[in-house]
Order: sequence, then C-alpha cells, then structure tokens
Amino acid sequence: MKIISGIYKGRNLLGFDLDGTRPTMDRVKESLFAMIQNNIRGSVVLDLFAGSGNLGIEALSNGASTAYLVDKNNKACQIINKNIQNIDVSNAFVINKDYKEALKYFSKEELKFDLIFLDPPYKTDFIEKSINLIETLNLLSDTGLIIAESDKLDRIIYSEKYCVLKEKKYGDKFVVILKKI
Repeated sequence: MKIISGIYKGRNLLGFDLDGTRPTMDRVKESLFAMIQNNIRGSVVLDLFAGSGNLGIEALSNGASTAYLVDKNNKACQIINKNIQNIDVSNAFVINKDYKEALKYFSKEELKFDLIFLDPPYKTDFIEKSINLIETLNLLSDTGLIIAESDKLDRIIYSEKYCVLKEKKYGDKFVVILKKI
C-alpha cells in the first residue's frame, strides 16, 4: 500500500497483515481524494476507523493541517504509529479507543473536524451510529464533509441534516460524501 499523491507520494505504508482491515484500494482512494481535493488543504481530519492510517495520512500528504487517527485495535495503532514514524509525520495523533469513546473525548476537547472518514468494519451499523454521535456532539465544522465507505449503500444512514454531495460505486464498495445542509 502506498501514498498516492501529495508530498509523501510513493511512500509505503504497512497494514495488510491486520485482521479485519480492508485497505482502501488505490484506485478508490485516488478517486475519493480527487472528489474532496478542494477541501483538504488546512483541514482538521478524523480517520475514525483508521486501520493502517491510510486515509488520514493521505490527507496529510495533500495538505491537511492535522489528522486524528482512531482505532480500538492495539495492533492497528502500533501499525499507524510505525507508518507515521516511517514517513516522519508530526501532525498526526493516534488515539487507541473505541469510536464512541473517541468521539466523546473529542467533544470534551472541543475539537471540530473538516473531514471525517468513516470506513468501519462491514456488516455493522457503525456508520449510522457514528454520524448520529458526530451530529449530537457537534463535531463536524459548518463546511465539513463526512466520507463514508461501506459494502452496502443502505448501511450509509444519516439524518435529514445532511445531503449527499457525491456518491460512487467501486466494485463491491460504495463511497458517499455528505455535507451539512
């Protein structure tokens, strides 16, 4: 797995040996980042189910100011830490917590995010639960985007306070970009 664009382009990332993770394919990542490129520079990013940190690190490579990389799996957090050390990234923060605990922590810290990546394990309702909690805790900036990836479009559930900016199918994956109305 490689960083596909930006200042760290071509750098390798660890991650394929983690159970339960499915790295976002390069062609999907390339298309996804093309869709959000005008929102990346200077943004505060949350990669909530980070796995290897692939999406958050890609955002940093493309000019995000800060990335918070959250995963509850200890091994995943070790891999993320290795990836940010290998690339020498100083503006990434690894949070080893369950997604609900992490979102509550960010609320207490009064953080707001410009980009939130949600790529949880498939066959869960974590996207819906995450979006509801993000909304309740007011964690998305007014111009922020939520980027959700799932194996089924009907698992990407959100309230009427959001609209679909873009929606795309890649093989067996769906990516939906949401923004506040």
